[in-house]
Amino acid sequence: MKELAEVRTLKEGRYVVLDEEPCTITSMTTSKPGKHGAAKARIEGIGVFDGQKRTAIHPVTAKIYVPVIERKSGQVLSVSGEGEGEGEGDTAQIMDLEDYSTVEIKIPGELREKERGKVDPGKEISFLHYEGQYKIV
Repeated sequence: MKELAEVRTLKEGRYVVLDEEPCTITSMTTSKPGKHGAAKARIEGIGVFDGQKRTAIHPVTAKIYVPVIERKSGQVLSVSGEGEGEGEGDTAQIMDLEDYSTVEIKIPGELREKERGKVDPGKEISFLHYEGQYKIV
């Protein structure tokens, strides 16, 4: 789900849809209105789910989509692919604590290395959900 918002109302740290992908705004600069046009805003962001850098330039009066990303909590049921280290990656089967549905989410590399104990079966974790995409935070 996404909403429309005016570019001038956006701020750093908030979410925005760039190239059909939800991104966190890392920097935003605006130019002054010129002789032949309105003020423009340059939005730079990093993809929430894929980590890629994206940039967009829009007039400050334009409307742009803002994603509604849900932060949910769930219980880890099982972890598969344990002990591979640098392998393809571990996946965790997580049960949503609101509607008791289960999803499989890939465990991010930095979480695998530093805080491995947080994603053990039986533990409660939080994750992000947006249009069929999931990410453990």
